[in-house]
Amino acid sequence: MGSTKSYEFSVKENKLAKIAKALAHPARIAILNLLAKRQACVCGDIVDELPLSQSTVSQHLKELKEAGLITGEIEGAKVCYCIHAKEWKAAQEVLNQLFENYKGGNSCC
Repeated sequence: MGSTKSYEFSVKENKLAKIAKALAHPARIAILNLLAKRQACVCGDIVDELPLSQSTVSQHLKELKEAGLITGEIEGAKVCYCIHAKEWKAAQEVLNQLFENYKGGNSCC
């Protein structure tokens, strides 16, 4: 996070920011949708499903893996990816808590 003073924010706020950053690109959303729908490890098929080069897809996979949303296992010459179930659930809970903080009602704006 560079010089954003992330250390001054809670662990939960930093976790949510990391997740939000990982979700902040349509290619990563497409990758997550693909992995979630297949509910299995996917190896080389990800590149075939997206209008992006292998190197670009690899960079997006790296971002998702660093955020903990996916996991990758080396199988021979390939790396197979799938949703990291525990972290996926934790991300869902943190996002839900953020949206539940808003109680609605009269808008001040």
